[in-house]
Amino acid sequence: MLNVRDLTYHYQAETLSFTFSAEAGSVTAILGPSGAGKSTLLSLLCGLLPPAGGAVSFNGDDFTLRPAHERPLSILFQEHNLFSHLSAFDNIALGIRPNLSLDAEDKSRVKEAAEKVGLDTYLERLPGQLSGGQKQRVALARCLVRNRPLLLLDEPFSALDPSLRREMLAQVKQLATQFGTTILMVTHHPEDAVAIADQVLLIDEGKVKYHLNIDQLSANNESLKDYIS
Repeated sequence: MLNVRDLTYHYQAETLSFTFSAEAGSVTAILGPSGAGKSTLLSLLCGLLPPAGGAVSFNGDDFTLRPAHERPLSILFQEHNLFSHLSAFDNIALGIRPNLSLDAEDKSRVKEAAEKVGLDTYLERLPGQLSGGQKQRVALARCLVRNRPLLLLDEPFSALDPSLRREMLAQVKQLATQFGTTILMVTHHPEDAVAIADQVLLIDEGKVKYHLNIDQLSANNESLKDYIS
């Protein structure tokens, strides 16, 4: 289980503080208006920002102050961050060995991850030869080969067309179901939350205003309409 307790960050005159938990293997969607603190929360969890206080742990392992590369998580951003001069295979392999010094087992892991996201026939292509959706699949496969129990998604599919976005969301849901990966997904699309999430965090003014089961997310709920309209 992921436990976040009073994880705090000071930004100018504003104090952001987050408290919530997420069951292992669950998908939690994070909704809220622009500037509410959604991306700040992910940055605190993955070590891109230093917290001013609080604690975060996964399965009892506290990683609040641990260096980013030692945390039990991977993160996928809206920008896929691929290296244009490297093949899809090598871009995925960076998740295992940044120096690309791979042994036979590493290469097998890369191919397996590519198969999971439907890219096994595109591994020799450069990013410039791939579609936007295929690039995001490469980035997702790079997260998979890291074999971390926690996956953070910062609107990685928002620029994709609706049908492709649904397909990518289905793959994310399969990860949680098949491998027990715990997933936190920032999105501006309530329908994405309904499609794959078990829980929803509604964040505003740097705090978790609501923590709901997915069946509680309703446009007819007056108290929630500002977050899901």
